[in-house]
Amino acid sequence: MKTITKKLILSLLISLPLQMTAQSFDFDLSKSQPVYNEKDGFGYDILPAPQVKNNSEPFYFSVKVPDGNYRVKVIIGGKKNSNTTIRAEGRRLMAENITTQKVKDTKTIEFVVNKRSTYISENKQVKIKPREKDYMTWDDKLTLEFNGTNPAIKSLHIEKVDVPTIYLCGNSTVVDQNYEPWASWGQMITRWFGPEVAISNHAESGLTARTFIASFRLDKILADLRKGDFVFVEFGHNDEKEKRPGDGAWYHYQYQLKIFIDEVRAKGAEIVFCTPTQRRAFEKDNKTISNTHGDFPAAMKMVAERENIPLIDLNQKTKVFFETLGYEDSKRALVHYPKSMYGRELADNTHFNPYGAYEVAKCVVMGIKELQLPIVKYLRPDWQDFNPAQPDDWRTFQWAPSRMVEDVKPDGN
Repeated sequence: MKTITKKLILSLLISLPLQMTAQSFDFDLSKSQPVYNEKDGFGYDILPAPQVKNNSEPFYFSVKVPDGNYRVKVIIGGKKNSNTTIRAEGRRLMAENITTQKVKDTKTIEFVVNKRSTYISENKQVKIKPREKDYMTWDDKLTLEFNGTNPAIKSLHIEKVDVPTIYLCGNSTVVDQNYEPWASWGQMITRWFGPEVAISNHAESGLTARTFIASFRLDKILADLRKGDFVFVEFGHNDEKEKRPGDGAWYHYQYQLKIFIDEVRAKGAEIVFCTPTQRRAFEKDNKTISNTHGDFPAAMKMVAERENIPLIDLNQKTKVFFETLGYEDSKRALVHYPKSMYGRELADNTHFNPYGAYEVAKCVVMGIKELQLPIVKYLRPDWQDFNPAQPDDWRTFQWAPSRMVEDVKPDGN
C-alpha cells in the first residue's frame, strides 16, 4: 500500500472548493455579487440578480456549505428608508419588518440556520418525496431570502457554530411549507428564538408517525442528536386515516410514539409532545369547533402521562383560537382565497396561511413557557406572552410574500 505524504494531503485540500473547507464567510452585499454557480459556491439565487443601486428588490442569496448549524449576522441599512424581512431555507421566518432610516441608520440581526441534506451514512439517506426534491430544505446550499417593502442589506456574515438544536417532527401543520400561501408553525417559531439555538424542521406533509420513521427522518435526527437537544413531535392528522390491522389511536399510534421516546432518550436528549392542531370544523351552531381527531389527542396525552413527557395541548389551544376568531374570520387563518388571487378558489380547512401559522407558533412558544422548559432562555427579548383567546388582529398582520407560489394543496388533510 502506498503511503500518502503530507504534501499530497496538502495538495488535495488546496484543490477542494473553498466552500467545502471554510467555516466562515463574509459578503459585502452593498456591492453586486455573482449569480450562484457551483464553481464560486455562492451568489444570487432563485430570482434574477437585484439592482444593488436601487436597494429595494427582494432577492435570494445562497452559499454552499456542509450540513450543520450556521450563525448568520446581517447588517441592515441603505441609502433610503428600508423595511426588511429575512427568511431562510424553506421560508423559515428569522426576522420581520426590520426598519431603518436613511444612510447612517443600521441594525444588526443574528440568528442560526440549520442546513441539512438527505445524507445519513454511506448506506442510508432520508427517503424524501418527489416534490421535496425541489425544496431548498434538502440541498447542499444555505439559502437566505431578503424580502420586504424595501429590503436593504449591507453585509452578511456566516459561520458554522456548535449550539443546541430543537428538532421538529410532524406533518403538513409543522413542515417548512415551500410555497405561498401555505405555511406551518414550524417555519414561524424560528422567529422567536435567538442565535444561541438552532431549529431543524424534519416534518413533511402527509406523514404519519409510522411513515416519518420509515422514511429514515428519525434516523437523520438521531445521527446528530445529543444531550441538551430537544425533539418536538406532533402527529395525528394522517395517522387517523391508517386502516391496517392494529392501526388506531390506542395501539399502533401509541406504539410509534413510544419509539420516538425511547430513541430520543437513548441519546440523552429531551422530547416534547404536541397534540394535533384542530381543523376548522364547526358544529351546526357555527360557534363550537368539533373534534375531528377522534381518540388521537387523548392517546397522545396518555402516553405523555405514562412516560412523563412534557405535552403542549395544541389541540385545545387551536380550538380556542378558531372559536375566538369565529366562523367567518377563522378562514383568515387558513388557505381560503378567491380565484382572483391564485388562479382558482382555495378553501382549505386544515392548512394554515402565514397569519394562522404565526399565531399557532405563538401557541407553541406559550406551551414551552407554561412547561418551564429550559429552552425558554433562548427566546428573543421582544417575545410577548400570547393568549389564543386574544389573538393578533389578522387585519394588521404584516407579511412580505415570497415569490415562490403554488396553488396545489400539500399532502395530507
